[in-house]
Amino acid sequence: MGIMDVRALWILKPGQARIGTETLPEPGPGEVRVRARFGAVSRGTEALVFQGEVPPSQHQAMRAPFQAGVFPSPVKYGYINVGRVEAGPESLLGRDVFCLYPHQTGYVVPATAVTPLPDGLPPERAVLAANMETALNVAWDAAPRPGDRVAVIGAGVVGCLTARLIGRIPGCTVTLVDTDPGREAVAAALGVGFAAPAAAPGDQDLVIHTSGNPAGLATALGLAGIEATVIEASWYGDTPVPAPLGEAFHSRRLTLRSSQVGMVATAQRPRWDYARRMAKALELLRDPALDVLFTGDCDFDDLPEVLARLAAAPAGALCQRIRYPEEN
Repeated sequence: MGIMDVRALWILKPGQARIGTETLPEPGPGEVRVRARFGAVSRGTEALVFQGEVPPSQHQAMRAPFQAGVFPSPVKYGYINVGRVEAGPESLLGRDVFCLYPHQTGYVVPATAVTPLPDGLPPERAVLAANMETALNVAWDAAPRPGDRVAVIGAGVVGCLTARLIGRIPGCTVTLVDTDPGREAVAAALGVGFAAPAAAPGDQDLVIHTSGNPAGLATALGLAGIEATVIEASWYGDTPVPAPLGEAFHSRRLTLRSSQVGMVATAQRPRWDYARRMAKALELLRDPALDVLFTGDCDFDDLPEVLARLAAAPAGALCQRIRYPEEN
């Protein structure tokens, strides 16, 4: 087909984005051309990127796989894209795939960069793949055991997915903790408990913090029982985080550990690579209960305004899904 024009979202400067036109080449050997169908905004990370709050020390670590430009701007960022292969190897032609690609109506990437959706997974739900990959890694890092009492602080998308995964371990009692009382209905749909921070149960065997708010870390440490582990899965950008390591932190002999999706969890690393982890994340999305995590849909053309709105007023939002036009 030769070259073709596509449209892509660029952050021009902190707090301002626009959609521009780019030209794609014909895919070469071992490459695919994908037409985007659905996407999503990774609200926490993308809000920091949109507002130019990625600290200089993390500019390289926070690069998305197919990012263009550099932080803080101009930059083409994002890593949630579900589309259909229109050109490439015969085994992938016509398949719906997930790719860690920015917000763009079409793209050419190596065939190894896309993961075909498993049977039974609607492409509309597959946009949760990157978040599920993170939740799976968090669960691996946390290593919950049957019968554990587990609190997950922060009922955002990653927190909800983590709670859903751990809540299906036999005997585990999982409580989602959030300041938004509206999250109680989400927790019920996911089959786990819910509590406001002030009413959350203490003496937990395991606590996972995903809220991205320093106050949530204080809550997490306060809920942990003797010799319990607190997993810090939040990323704060350049925001200073005062951690209350006085009080009972030492007398309870607590362990505070980080979890980050950029590396496969330590215990799994000898046997799992990124491709296997992503394939498993997609399999885990064949769960209709997860549709409760979608709180909004928008057209791709409206994305600059939607990003600005989410950055300014994130309350109440879970997964913001993007619908791409049928034609690029």
